[in-house]
Amino acid sequence: MAKLVVRCFTLSLDGFSAARDQSLENPFGTNGIQIMEWAFATKTFRTMFGQDGGSTGIDDSFAASADVGIGANILGRNMFGPRRGPWRENEDWKGWWGPNPPYHTPVFVLTNYPRPSIPMEGGTTFHFVTEGIEVALKRAFEAAKGLDVRLGGGAHVIRQYLRAGLVDELHLVLTSKLLGAGERLFEGTDSISKMYECVEYRPSETVTHVRLHKRA
Repeated sequence: MAKLVVRCFTLSLDGFSAARDQSLENPFGTNGIQIMEWAFATKTFRTMFGQDGGSTGIDDSFAASADVGIGANILGRNMFGPRRGPWRENEDWKGWWGPNPPYHTPVFVLTNYPRPSIPMEGGTTFHFVTEGIEVALKRAFEAAKGLDVRLGGGAHVIRQYLRAGLVDELHLVLTSKLLGAGERLFEGTDSISKMYECVEYRPSETVTHVRLHKRA
């Protein structure tokens, strides 16, 4: 049965997925990009950015498996871009990733403001959903055609799906970095310990990978 999954979602040691003051120049907030250093060092991520080399150990294994079995993705507005409010007339922003985004599937972006779908290179098409998280999930499962749907974030969106009991699996990456402030993943989700159990706790030389499954 197809599942809603979170993969490679990275957190600082003090529980933040992004720092304050996210912007076009700093999509993870001020100094927030440091929590992604583990990923940028892997062969999988270096290949994604057209670079040679990179680590091939535990971290790379998790990074490489993040796309396996995924048929569609769901993102919050913040994960698509830094702008807020209504889309501009003749809006030209098409996401952080350039003409060939790394998703290669239909991507459903949660927003309060309608916008026509955007087909991109490599099989990615961005669809903008204004009807809420459950409609986005229904459309994503339909588009995934039996494969899993990945919930990419940000933290605010993941919290909404957690509170609704809709997330089946989470793969979290715990780093040693401290951000001090920003957006916490589990803020206000006090039922996590009742709804989920840890099925894997695997440290590498740089981070710790934790996988949570919804209890039966």
